[in-house]
Amino acid sequence: MISSPTFDRRHFLRVCLLTATALVLPPSPESLAALPGKRYIALSHTHTGEKLRLCYGLKDRYLPEALQSINHFLRDHRTGEVKKIDPGLIDLLHAMARQLKSSEPFHIVSGYRSPATNAMLARRGKGVAKKSMHMLGRAVDIRLPGVGTATLRRVAMNLGQGGVGYYPKSDFVHVDTGQVRHW
Repeated sequence: MISSPTFDRRHFLRVCLLTATALVLPPSPESLAALPGKRYIALSHTHTGEKLRLCYGLKDRYLPEALQSINHFLRDHRTGEVKKIDPGLIDLLHAMARQLKSSEPFHIVSGYRSPATNAMLARRGKGVAKKSMHMLGRAVDIRLPGVGTATLRRVAMNLGQGGVGYYPKSDFVHVDTGQVRHW
């Protein structure tokens, strides 16, 4: 079946309406399950206070405007530098939210880090990798309201889609789209 420009425009408008609705009315776990093929993400940044809730994918496609919003949201909050975020990382967060049946926003402790920010953090303390996946746009440090970090870690590890770091004293879990490993 060949798509016509009218169909594409209607499809685009429908997606925009769904996204706008998602911004006003947060989807419940039940409504997320009732919308097969639509992938939502909800984020709250612990440093900037910004919040983002949107549909970023439909079936096997990503919505470019949504990915741009995510890239900006997960920017290095110290320098303002924006990096392309691996869409697989957002899929990983989406899968975790579904496993946990949560529509709460993930609290972002750290998203993209510029090389300068990563070097500064490495100098200030331990536990910051010199070749961090954060600098590639392939890692986030997260919390999820109502879910303990031990549970968050277990769910991420069970998905087996990348690296999982557990930082109970700092109250966050690191997830990335690198090789499957944990610490």
